[in-house]
Amino acid sequence: MVEPVGNHYVVARRVYSENSFDEEHEKLHRYHKNFWDHLKLYFRCSPQRIKKVALHMFPVVSWLPAYRFREWILSDIVSGINTGLVAVLQGLAFALLVNVPPGYGLYAVFFPILVYFIFGTSRHISVGPFPVLSLMVGGVVTRLVPDDAAGNGTATNTSAIDEQRVMVAASVTFLSGIFQLLLGLLQFGFIVIYLSHSLISGFTTAAAIHVLVSQLKFMLQLPVPGFNKPFGIIYTLESVFSQITDTNIADLVTSLLVLFIVFVVKEINDRYKAKLPAPIPIELIVTVLAALISHFAKLEEKFKVAVVGKLEEGFQAPVAPDAGIIQKCVGDGISIAIVGFAVAFSVAKVYSIKHDYPIDGNQELIAFGLGNILGGSFKGFASSTALSRSGVQESTGGKTQIAGIISAIIVLIVILAIGFLLAPLQKSVLASLALGNLKGMLMQFREVGVLWRKDKYDCVIWVVTFLAAVFLGLDIGLATAVAFELLTVVIRSQIPSCTTLANVGRSNIYRNRKDYTDIYEPEGVKIFKCSSPIFFANIEFFKEKLISAVGFNPLRVLRKRNKALRKIRKMLKKGELQVTPKGLICMAHNTQESDDELDNNRMEELDEPTDTTDLPIQINWDAELPPGIVVPRVDIHSIVLDFSAVSFLDFSAMRVLQKTLKEFVRIDIDIYIAGAHEGFLEKLERCAFFDEEIKPSMFFLTIHDAVLHILLKKDIASSPKLKLAEKGSSNDYVITTSNGLRSRESTIPAETKF
Repeated sequence: MVEPVGNHYVVARRVYSENSFDEEHEKLHRYHKNFWDHLKLYFRCSPQRIKKVALHMFPVVSWLPAYRFREWILSDIVSGINTGLVAVLQGLAFALLVNVPPGYGLYAVFFPILVYFIFGTSRHISVGPFPVLSLMVGGVVTRLVPDDAAGNGTATNTSAIDEQRVMVAASVTFLSGIFQLLLGLLQFGFIVIYLSHSLISGFTTAAAIHVLVSQLKFMLQLPVPGFNKPFGIIYTLESVFSQITDTNIADLVTSLLVLFIVFVVKEINDRYKAKLPAPIPIELIVTVLAALISHFAKLEEKFKVAVVGKLEEGFQAPVAPDAGIIQKCVGDGISIAIVGFAVAFSVAKVYSIKHDYPIDGNQELIAFGLGNILGGSFKGFASSTALSRSGVQESTGGKTQIAGIISAIIVLIVILAIGFLLAPLQKSVLASLALGNLKGMLMQFREVGVLWRKDKYDCVIWVVTFLAAVFLGLDIGLATAVAFELLTVVIRSQIPSCTTLANVGRSNIYRNRKDYTDIYEPEGVKIFKCSSPIFFANIEFFKEKLISAVGFNPLRVLRKRNKALRKIRKMLKKGELQVTPKGLICMAHNTQESDDELDNNRMEELDEPTDTTDLPIQINWDAELPPGIVVPRVDIHSIVLDFSAVSFLDFSAMRVLQKTLKEFVRIDIDIYIAGAHEGFLEKLERCAFFDEEIKPSMFFLTIHDAVLHILLKKDIASSPKLKLAEKGSSNDYVITTSNGLRSRESTIPAETKF
């Protein structure tokens, strides 16, 4: 019974062990589905299930019929046009990161949008190239088709190299799409949980550094080869600085000017986004102006600047991936698939929370997988979502993926009709536009200080991820970062937080005894808490901490007692000890014998429970013992283990725990376990954890139940801290706390006040 009294409350109930609670309250026996039950349910076929699966696999069927045409169409058209213009420019710019001709970036933009419109679940993200993914694909391209393969650099050789590189990019994109599709079909959408925010932030920041370094050759127009290997960034910088005197000044000035303008306008967009009806399309403005200036000023002829050149009109025939290339880049395909999904899903999740609609991680994997398969077949490269492009689509009023289709139409117009207008555009302008989109990623450096103050483990993960990705490369760096992140989880669970608790405020609340002054610790009782699962890797640590908390090793005490009993028996047999009403009196002067002589090659017997049935007197181990017999004193009689934070206990740890508890029980210390979660007791019973020494009756609902049981069992009437008064029936008690809490039990004849 619970009685509220103002901001206080009174609780009336029994002291419950797990067994007594189950006896008093009938427990439902639920049937828990096993693997085969779930499998049968998953493959069950019915008209309703077919409809549900169809709606799940094709989300467009769900939201398109409910589309509010009059309310949303204008917003989606405006958003689609703005997003499409940005997508065209980013597609051209990110193609430079992949080391393929710029025109292929348009294919990487166009096809994934069409697929995502049908299969995707987010209404606001803009699908297409992402600088990190583009750089990862570019790393594979330069590794398999290096720059030095161009020989004398003739147009024929350059064209052949471009074709090879396009094929490599398309094949690794196709492969990453296959991986994403398989992960989605196998319901592995949860895999993204292993990429924490700190890891993704450190990785994308490192990728931004790689993007910055990779674009230097276009900004300075230097023939810098690709170095896709550990410490490749250092070799790239070395190559850049060794040729720095050959810099094309016109390209450098153009790049710096474009960068300055883009950063300033983007800052204005961010600062005044609440007042602007739409972000200023600075990329479009700069591109148009740069193309016009380059065309009319004939910069290519006068200053030898590198330009985009003629873009092929229309689409190329789809191609099958190269099996030889796929065999060489399986690991890269997995990395690209996971990173692309992780970035896209994190962005989609932000918008789904903001606009209150659900997204499905498994369906997102399927959508991106099919998009990359189709894009790779048409010689595009890996797609995900760019943060800035998705921001444009959402901030300009986009309501659904109709905006995505409109943006795809804009890209289609460029591919089929007006691509030739971009031919005089300098590559250094595209490089600057690519760098202009890195501001958000580079600003993530500020997270290091915040993470250090809030969680040092996360801060270390960020730093290690960043350094590994920068110096080892994005592929090896990602694998290293994930391994390190999982290692920190192992370390944290292997070294759990173990504390000794005490009663706080004379109530039913128990906290770390080191943190409070108004505490009560029942005499002879230790309350020990482990705030972690207990398994094979941390059970020894748990045991060491428990022994440290109680102040003695139970096995050592047990062995000392058994040795003492052997010696007592031997002395009684020789007549060196005499039994008196006051205890044992030593009649001999020299009773020293070596432990080796006493052990007599029977060490295993020392670990058995003490047996005094054959002795004429009961041994009191806390009293004075005969000379020459030394046994460590034990000043506690009960231990309460708080398992409320122990989510699981594996079989290896269970065996060690059982052995440890038996060691305490054998030296007459009562063990109680409190707060164990549902199913814990049943698992122990299945694993034959209980026997004559370890019994289910040691389990109690709460720490307070266990402590009250101990106090009543040990004759609390003699305790100066507790005053018992005859009241009620055989198990009733009332606890009045300093904060007004009264807890009343029905079945103990006592009123207990702390």
